Parts: sequence; C-alpha cells; structure tokens
Amino acid sequence: MKKFQFKVLNTDKYARCGIIETSRGSIHTPTFMPVGTQATVKACTIDDIKKTGSEIILGNTYHLMIRPGIERIERVGGLHQFMNCDLPILTDSGGFQVMSLSKLNKIDPEKGAIFNSHVDGKKFYLSPEESIRIQLGLNSDIVMIMDECPKKTHDYEVIKKSMNLSLYWAERSKKAFGNNPHKALFGIIQGGLFKDLRIKSLNELMKVGFDGFAVGGLAVGESQSEMFSVLDDIKDYLPSEKPHYLMGVGTPSDILGAVKRGIDMFDCVLPTRSGRTGLAFTWSGRINIKNKKYQNDDTPLDVNCKNLSLNKYSKNYLNHLFNTNEILGSMLLTLHNINFYQELMAAIRTNIKNGTFDDFHNKYINKL
Repeated sequence: MKKFQFKVLNTDKYARCGIIETSRGSIHTPTFMPVGTQATVKACTIDDIKKTGSEIILGNTYHLMIRPGIERIERVGGLHQFMNCDLPILTDSGGFQVMSLSKLNKIDPEKGAIFNSHVDGKKFYLSPEESIRIQLGLNSDIVMIMDECPKKTHDYEVIKKSMNLSLYWAERSKKAFGNNPHKALFGIIQGGLFKDLRIKSLNELMKVGFDGFAVGGLAVGESQSEMFSVLDDIKDYLPSEKPHYLMGVGTPSDILGAVKRGIDMFDCVLPTRSGRTGLAFTWSGRINIKNKKYQNDDTPLDVNCKNLSLNKYSKNYLNHLFNTNEILGSMLLTLHNINFYQELMAAIRTNIKNGTFDDFHNKYINKL
C-alpha cells in the first residue's frame, strides 16, 4: 500500500498544482471533491462520477453514524466496499453537522459533543476519540480531526474559546489516530474572522503535526470578501509542503479566489444540490433551466462542455423534465454540474502550469 504523500509540481504566485498519492490512487490538485454525504453522491452512480474526472469524494461521519450506523459499514470492510467505490474518500469529523443540524447539542470539553439526532432525537456522544474511531472504521483515506465549528459571530472571546477547545481536541484526535502511514490526518484551522486567532490556531496545529491543514469555520454566513480576507491573513503561514483544504466551499468564483490564495482542495454540496433544483453551472454563467424561455431552446446546456455525452439533451428537453418533476432531470443536471466543476479544476491546473492563472482568474471570477 502506498504511503500518503503530497508534492507541489507547479506554482503561479500563491496558486499551486500538486499531486496527492494515496493507497487508492492519485489526486491532482487543485481538486474538487463531490459530496457523498450518506454513502452516495446524490442522483449519481460512482461510475458516472469517475467519468467526470473526479478523483476523490467526501463522506460524512455525522450522517453515517446515525444512519446506517458504523457497525453495518465496518462489517463489510469499510465505506469503499459499502458503496462500491474505488476512489479515495475523505471523511469529515462531524463537527459542522453537530452545529448546523442537531436539534439539541451541548459541548463538553472532555466528553465532546452531546447531541440529539436530527432524524429521531436519539442522543449521541461524539468525542474526538469517537470521531476518529468511526472514521477509521469507515476506512477512509483522509481523516479529519474533531473540532468545534462555531456559528458566525464577531464576539472575539467566543471564537477564542472555541478555537482553544478545537486545539485541545486536535491533540486528542492525533493521539487517537495513532500510526496509520497509509492514511492521512488533517488538522482544522479555526479562529473565525480574527487574523491573530487564525495564525495562532495554525501555529499550534503545526506543532502537533498533521498531514494536511484545512481551513474550517467558514461557509457559515460570511461574505466572499470576508472569506478571502481570512485566506489572505494565513496564506503566508500555511506550510508549503502540505495540502491546504478549504472546507465546504463553494461557488466557482469562491474556488477561483481561494486557489489564488493557495488552496488545493475543495468540497461543497452546491453542484449537486443546484442540479437537483434546476440550476446549471456553465462556462457562460448560471442557467435556471426551469425558465420558460428554454422551452424553445433546442441547443445543448453548454456548448463548451468537453464531456459530449452530456450534450445529448437540449435545454428544451431538460426544461420539460424539471417542469414535470421527472427524476432524470435531476440526475442529468447534477452530473452536468459535477462535470463542470471538474472541467473548471482541470482548466485551473492547466493555467497554473502555463503561468496564466491570473488571466484565467480575472476572466471568470465575476462570470461563473
């Protein structure tokens, strides 16, 4: 089995191309990870996901521990076998979902998150050790530390307290992870919108030692300019030899701006969620396929799409599918959006290699 490794291949100012080596395959960065929340990327098969050029997907600890439960997945050998996926899988720790989904939660520094399931109200305990145990049971390739993801606030003391708790949990997560050279453990940088807290969080995580560093606590209601400001604050401090992951982000323009600031990895539900509701991402901008004007448009969704199999269906036909609530519409648009995101990532990598990323960024940052 291959040991987890990361190598930077090309740079264009802060933007970088690299390659992550895992025991299940290589991942070219910058990369976008389709979200497979409940052991499925909604409305898509794994074979279809692979045809888009996706090289890694994301699974969710919180949802999988609630349904179907870790035991059922462990019994068949892990998440890859359970969902018939041979791509590398990153699993998040569950911290964000504890904040955003649970009906009732309480944070105890020693016991972790104590919360009631959003499904049936059943009480769960998710400590740093339990989160790591679950992720190792899922047999994911990249494991995230347990952190507290606070809601957006400008209260410095609240964010500082939360950041210090996340650092305490980071040390416990690292200890629980143990020696697993064929897997990776990523630390999560917290600190809200405060530069000094972000830098302190990163420096303390670097002392603990992790295989990669994620920026957490964003995509919680801040503006794009606030998010970019946080990345600007830390971009000179991120270790160049480790992958940088911006969690839960985002729109194509979010991705372009974050790559410009040194980010290598992304995940977001936006392309799949938008696809299920009739919103398509294209090189010409966004399309609401439910709009009446597409009833007389017999052209493909995106003439610039390189995956020609996705251009078999006209806007006219897709409009009909959505306005009659046919499942095929959601399937086709979801796959189209994931494919668009992967074509965007490929174009980003090409422009970084060619030293033209700034021009590419400026062309599309306000268009996509």
